[in-house]
Amino acid sequence: MKNSGRIDMKFLAGIGISLFFLVLLFRKIDFAQLLSTLKSLDWRYLLAAIFITFVSYSLRAVRWHYLVLPLKRAAPRNLLAATIICYMANNLLPARLGEFIRAYLLAEKENLEASSVFATLVLDRLFDGFSVLIILLVTFFTVKLPPGMENVQRGLVTGGYVTFALYVTVIIFLVFLKRRTATTLSFTSKLLRPFPAKVSSKVIPVLGSFISGIRLTSNPKELFALVFSSALIWSTAVWPVDLLLKAFRIDLPLAASMFILVFLVFAVMVPASPGYIGTYHAACMYGLMAFNVPKELALSVAIVIHSINFFPVIIIGFLFLWKDGISFSSLGKYKSA
Repeated sequence: MKNSGRIDMKFLAGIGISLFFLVLLFRKIDFAQLLSTLKSLDWRYLLAAIFITFVSYSLRAVRWHYLVLPLKRAAPRNLLAATIICYMANNLLPARLGEFIRAYLLAEKENLEASSVFATLVLDRLFDGFSVLIILLVTFFTVKLPPGMENVQRGLVTGGYVTFALYVTVIIFLVFLKRRTATTLSFTSKLLRPFPAKVSSKVIPVLGSFISGIRLTSNPKELFALVFSSALIWSTAVWPVDLLLKAFRIDLPLAASMFILVFLVFAVMVPASPGYIGTYHAACMYGLMAFNVPKELALSVAIVIHSINFFPVIIIGFLFLWKDGISFSSLGKYKSA
């Protein structure tokens, strides 16, 4: 019950943050102009963007196949279903529970240890992190913001360096944890001494169990497939943004779409309501306004980009749940799993 209270508080805080950004977004908006802009959308680009978005989700299942391969050759259908249900759950449930649901669904389907499957998702996120860092670096050298936006560009550079430092730290820690497990766990235990003893008693066993589940293929072809699929995943993440800019007849270079995508990636890290409502829209809108795109037009693009990442995946996610005979309410059991 106590844990439930904590989750409720986080949920309420997320709702509050989303409401704050929604008020920020819609104040001083010309709603007539907003509706007019939305009506001007070219549906051909929209349909193409939805299709490519699902290609991107499918590619995530392909990459996951190679991460799970050291454990077992999982069925492609199970990998895809768990991936889609994960993103559906992230859109509808608090605290990014989709990641836990994804791990436990595949573990149940393939008779695997849930901790080992979850370890593959940590590697999955690390591949994503470095892919985003590459996009950040490319954006720094290619994007040209209008005069007066120098502070925005400097802020991105600073954020990029901080993120890079964090990812390098995580990688170093994981390498030492894998190769020098006992020494690293002992060092971590010392770092946790200022905290209550129960924290260390929980964290250390979890880290030990977790690291034993991390396995990365040593096959060069499979490693190449991991890197190549990551490149395809993020290429198909940038492409829909570019298509939707074209759908609204916004003429910006591809680097601008990459710039917007980086904003969106940082937005989903901010605590918010399920579906990243408000924070996602604000990141997209203010990213576009950095290129002097009018506020109503920028908000229209934000609404549509969010919609193609929200509604279609929910529909397909529920189809997978229905086919597998899983009720949506039963997904809540993974909160404490």
